[in-house]
Amino acid sequence: MKTLVTGGAGFIGSHMVDRLLNDGHEVVVLDNYSTGRPENLSHVMHHEKLQCHEVDICDDISEYFKDVDWVFHLASLADIVPSIQNPMDYHRSNVDGTVSVLQAATKAQVKKLVYAASSSCYGIPDNYPTAETADIRPQYPYALTKNVAEQYVIHWNQVYKLPCVSLRLFNVYGPRSRTSGTYGAVFGVFLAQKLANKPYTIVGDGKQSRDFTFVTDVVNAFVMSAESALDGEIMNVGSDDTFSINRLVELLGGDVIHIPKRPGEPDCTYADITQIKQKLKWQISISFEDGVGIMLDNIDYWKQAVVWNESSIGDATKDWFKYLGD
Repeated sequence: MKTLVTGGAGFIGSHMVDRLLNDGHEVVVLDNYSTGRPENLSHVMHHEKLQCHEVDICDDISEYFKDVDWVFHLASLADIVPSIQNPMDYHRSNVDGTVSVLQAATKAQVKKLVYAASSSCYGIPDNYPTAETADIRPQYPYALTKNVAEQYVIHWNQVYKLPCVSLRLFNVYGPRSRTSGTYGAVFGVFLAQKLANKPYTIVGDGKQSRDFTFVTDVVNAFVMSAESALDGEIMNVGSDDTFSINRLVELLGGDVIHIPKRPGEPDCTYADITQIKQKLKWQISISFEDGVGIMLDNIDYWKQAVVWNESSIGDATKDWFKYLGD
């Protein structure tokens, strides 16, 4: 197949590129490097079946879709606090950018588009594990824009008959997760702290749990969705389990300090993955313990990452408390 990956230099996107090349497909990458890193693709940059284009998906991108069979739409702005501070940027990237991709894919008559949706759309759900039928309760602009974009994907499927699948991802982790200066995902924060011999900054009591899902398992869900006959489906992608932050620290090893619990953040994320297991026969292959081990084996990647402490996290998240607090 000829495939196209938006955000292909990002965390999940670069692993997506690896998998597609290993499977023998042609790959076209579109990335503006706002959060993605060219270094994430340095090991495949000269691959004969790879084309990389520095481009903003909000621009006219139709020329890159010529003869493309599968589109994997992963490009987006992420993180909570920046979305509160700059909601228009997030709307442009995550909503307008998605419509631009849908238009180009429709014009090119691609065989399948798979969208990276977010489990943040559920907000603080009533039930665990959380099924796709749960109420949509976005708590901040990032979650809202990702869900609005998902609605566009399904709408394009209904109106323009563009074959689409939307995957709601739960707490994806793995090598190459972001090292940027934006305070965000727990693995990047903790691994940089470990390298610097600093204590882990645990939010609240650390008993909150997350459905940590290893990136190569997530990539496999994307590929299986593209290969399948599924059309117009929305499915959760998770590990079929949930793990406490205290358990993560236990596996990483090291001292801890505690910082205030944050409003609008669930005590648990836990995907009901009945749908994807039944419809795709998909399942995880990397356990949480093995995944943490892989992260530790690749810890040097976070040498250049920001090392967060109690004070800098407080400064970075003040708008979080300001706008999401009661």
